[in-house]
Amino acid sequence: MSTHAKRERLLLADLLEAAGPDAATLCEGWRTRDLAAHVVVRERRPDAAAGSLVPALKDRQDRVQAEFADKPYEELIQLIRTGPPRFSPFTIKQVDEGANVVEFYVHAEDVRRAQPDWSSRELDPVFADALWSRLERTARLLGRKVPVGLVLRRPNGQTAVAHRGTPVVTVSGEPGELTMYLYGRQSAAKVEVEGEPEAIERLRETKQLGL
Repeated sequence: MSTHAKRERLLLADLLEAAGPDAATLCEGWRTRDLAAHVVVRERRPDAAAGSLVPALKDRQDRVQAEFADKPYEELIQLIRTGPPRFSPFTIKQVDEGANVVEFYVHAEDVRRAQPDWSSRELDPVFADALWSRLERTARLLGRKVPVGLVLRRPNGQTAVAHRGTPVVTVSGEPGELTMYLYGRQSAAKVEVEGEPEAIERLRETKQLGL
């Protein structure tokens, strides 16, 4: 049975292929070619991918990613489709699900939602629950720097606290939309925001959501 991560991987590859190498994405400064290179480097060059977490390695990461971006676009798409090499921890199902479900979902939406004619994607309930489960575990990490209290609420009433504080802003939406919001794609997320106008404005202006 296909896992969520495998399904999202194939969807991301299909979207990248359909868009072509020079289409816009929601990742500032990145075209589709850059996004594809990022995904490949993350899985195949852990020595360089560590630059996302270790500032001292950022230059190396940028250099290696640029080298991959220069490869034929079709080759990058195929590397995404076929998945990580045998030595990668991502070949372990539990690691793949834990690390890649949100990664691939968000990047697939980065491609979809950068296009002017995009429409909402209806997620099946099991996948929506999987995204919500991950939000519950990571909300405080992703919202740790926001300047106001932040609560996430899905339509069934479940909530997750992303940041404790006052005044409180509540962001409501489906788990997929809340995922996009909390990962810094606020302008492309279909959510409702409630709270004091000044607090909402402070949250709207923040660049501190996500990793």
